[in-house]
Amino acid sequence: MYQVKKRRGEGMIGISMATKWEYEAALEYFNVKDDERSSYPYGEYFMRMIHDKELVLYSTGVRKVNGVGGNQYMISTFDLTKVIVAGTCAGIGDQYRPLDIFVPDRAVQYDCTVKEIEPFIKQSFVVDIDLSKYGDDFHTGTIGTADKAVVMWKDYLELQENGITIADTEAGAIAYICGKNDVECLIIKGISDFPTEESNSEQFVSNEEQMNVYVGNTPKVMKRIFGEYVERFI
Repeated sequence: MYQVKKRRGEGMIGISMATKWEYEAALEYFNVKDDERSSYPYGEYFMRMIHDKELVLYSTGVRKVNGVGGNQYMISTFDLTKVIVAGTCAGIGDQYRPLDIFVPDRAVQYDCTVKEIEPFIKQSFVVDIDLSKYGDDFHTGTIGTADKAVVMWKDYLELQENGITIADTEAGAIAYICGKNDVECLIIKGISDFPTEESNSEQFVSNEEQMNVYVGNTPKVMKRIFGEYVERFI
């Protein structure tokens, strides 16, 4: 049984997180007690006030269908005026380092086309994000979203060739659905891991190592996002 308290017209801000490790890091950062946590169909949420602004922070589960479903539910339930997608991502390119934080000005979905006969990125799913009122002293670029996580080296090279800066499995779809609801969407993502080149015999070992790096870096990424970025972008 899930419990939801309806709140309308209060200009609430949502902070959306996908994975259990991201959400657990948020629970720890905000020192959330058990009786402050509520459930809903896609996961859990809790409330916080920052600078007189009321925030609902929630988990959605991974991949695009959960990200979109969870955020549509929260937009409709709490009448959100802004959604911040906070979490981890894979780095694309060697000019950045783990724990670097990005606020993309462009979100794309790259698994919506038949690559053999269509452009790699379909323009109808591209979301441009206006960051002009937030300054420019942060990393930005293009975040690419697909249901398949970037763990294979060939996928990494393809994204690099197509101008993708960072990649995840939900943000581009959430930005798209926020646009359909006329809700501002910002994405704040930190690099948790990079794909590594693997031989056929080492694919499982390489992917397991990447997952271990991801789990270890996720709390560090989330601490940076909450401590250095969220207040500025709410």
